[in-house]
Amino acid sequence: MSLNLGFEGKAAKKPQRSPWVFVPTLYFAAGLPYVLVNIVSVVLYKKMGVDNAQVALWTSFLYLPWVIKMFWGPLIEFNSTKRNWILWMQVALCCCLGCLPFSLQLSNFFWVSFGFFAIAAFLSATHDIAVDGFYLLSLDQEAQAFFVGVRTTFYKIAMIFGSGIIVFLAGKLEVSLDNIPLSWTLAMVLPALVFSIVLIIHWFILPFPTSDTQKILDKPIGTVYLEVIQSYFGQKGIGAVIAFIGLYRLAEAMLVKLTAPFLLDPTEVGGLGLSTADVGLAYGTFGAIALTFGGILGGFLVSHYGVNKSLWPMALVLNLPNVVYVYMAYAHPSTPVVYLLIAVEQFGYGLGTAAYNVYLMYFVEEKYKTSHFAISTGIMALGIMLPGAISGYIQQAVGYRIFFVLAFVLAIPGLLTLLFIPMNSQEKVTVIAD
Repeated sequence: MSLNLGFEGKAAKKPQRSPWVFVPTLYFAAGLPYVLVNIVSVVLYKKMGVDNAQVALWTSFLYLPWVIKMFWGPLIEFNSTKRNWILWMQVALCCCLGCLPFSLQLSNFFWVSFGFFAIAAFLSATHDIAVDGFYLLSLDQEAQAFFVGVRTTFYKIAMIFGSGIIVFLAGKLEVSLDNIPLSWTLAMVLPALVFSIVLIIHWFILPFPTSDTQKILDKPIGTVYLEVIQSYFGQKGIGAVIAFIGLYRLAEAMLVKLTAPFLLDPTEVGGLGLSTADVGLAYGTFGAIALTFGGILGGFLVSHYGVNKSLWPMALVLNLPNVVYVYMAYAHPSTPVVYLLIAVEQFGYGLGTAAYNVYLMYFVEEKYKTSHFAISTGIMALGIMLPGAISGYIQQAVGYRIFFVLAFVLAIPGLLTLLFIPMNSQEKVTVIAD
């Protein structure tokens, strides 16, 4: 396979750009299809009349490409450059996102739109592998630690754009048009246009890192796969690390598919009875500001204090704010209070994932950076997909109140894994440094 755009020969003539030029837009582009597939789809199907259990089950299966992307990581490692993979995946995503809105007008909208979401999921997961590899090749170790807050922030800004602005727009259109399918069709055109603009920008601004070259495959691909797997799973403390990766975000995995239905469901069934526009506003205003601040602060703290000192406090900051959903389920607060509580939870998420993300970057070997990071994020995705798939059935069985209490308690296993993972990050720094 070759995706050579014919640009590599020009790399030497291109000045190296500051990471501030391309890291923000690159991770916005990574986050946008992700949020459409995994979060906006939940609100969309809920408003289109699909019940909680089916919404949680099928949208959790959309997470599968992020779980199994590790299996085609070596193909990206040894075919063309990460820059080329990024651009061509963005071209394909533009086509897919452009077709998705119109499927909502069909009588069998669920399965047709689900098909487009599934295609976008595979493209987005492949795009993520290339983006993460490009990040590791473009920045030195110190810059990687510093910009983890920036990349997390803009990834989350993309999520706010989808779960905030797009959902808010759809809600306003629902009121003005009195036609839910048409409202969502019009709203979903906007992310397709925005993503197309980002593609055009990247076509011209992405740098040409000297280490981003097509590697020569001097052995059978099967042998390469075996080496990648052996080198990853042969690392010190791998059992504890796998448990850490899979369980660190367990509470979030339980919550992520049910927060929007909880906000939208009427109070008679335990929800808060917010409108679609209210849900979008909650995540697109206070939530956006809090998450942006939390992400940038998290990157700064990790780069200043290191992963060892940051993991425990950030793990607590990530999980403790989940208690706000327990409070909201019991107290049914006013809408302004809901906005404030969501902002607290979003701040915790932005700050709490910074050290986690840096740790995953450290847990790679020099020879197979892209493939190893893909394995780690695949394990992480599995830890989110499986709980999410059953979360809707659990919620319907026990109700929102008990469900949120259970989700809060499930933070404990992830916290316990911190007692067992290898924490000498200095060893890993020498591994990933270019």
